[in-house]
Amino acid sequence: MRVITGSAKGHHLKAPKGLRTRPMLEKVRASLFAVLEGYLGGISGRVLDLYAGSGSLGIEALSRGAEWADFVEINAGACRLIRENLEHTRLSERAHVYQADVRAFLRRVQEGTRYDIIFFDPPYADPLAEKVLAELAGSPLVHEGTMVAVHHAVRLALAESYGPLHRLEQRRLGDSALSIYGMPAWWKEAGPSP
Repeated sequence: MRVITGSAKGHHLKAPKGLRTRPMLEKVRASLFAVLEGYLGGISGRVLDLYAGSGSLGIEALSRGAEWADFVEINAGACRLIRENLEHTRLSERAHVYQADVRAFLRRVQEGTRYDIIFFDPPYADPLAEKVLAELAGSPLVHEGTMVAVHHAVRLALAESYGPLHRLEQRRLGDSALSIYGMPAWWKEAGPSP
């Protein structure tokens, strides 16, 4: 697994072995960032990588120009790997790794903390994924310009909206899917780039 483009292009990333994590395939990551860049005109701002695993999504965002990334992962070994990957790509000065359960992290987030892009890539078998997505949508992390990118199994039919977040696009890629959510007012003003 490697960083696709940007300042850390070509750097190989370590992935957790023997854990419930499944790093996003490079072609799926490439498709995800193409969609996000189409809507946003580029990657910038603050990024949150939930269920971070190897950290590949947040690291790719940093490499492409995001100013800051927070990584949330419950597994201590995976958190160590994320830190190693950040050091290897020379991006650790613009990131923080939280070893925490995603739901606990969402409950303790401080008022005023907001993100421009949120990656939501839970384990495929997580029965609470939709509940956590709904909690995320109702949290102070989300604002009018936030985009939430959800990587999920095709068999998991996500709702059209969660609180203020409405699905803007969904793409099927093999047995996985990408669902992109955003706020309607922002969507009406900007829309996707041609």
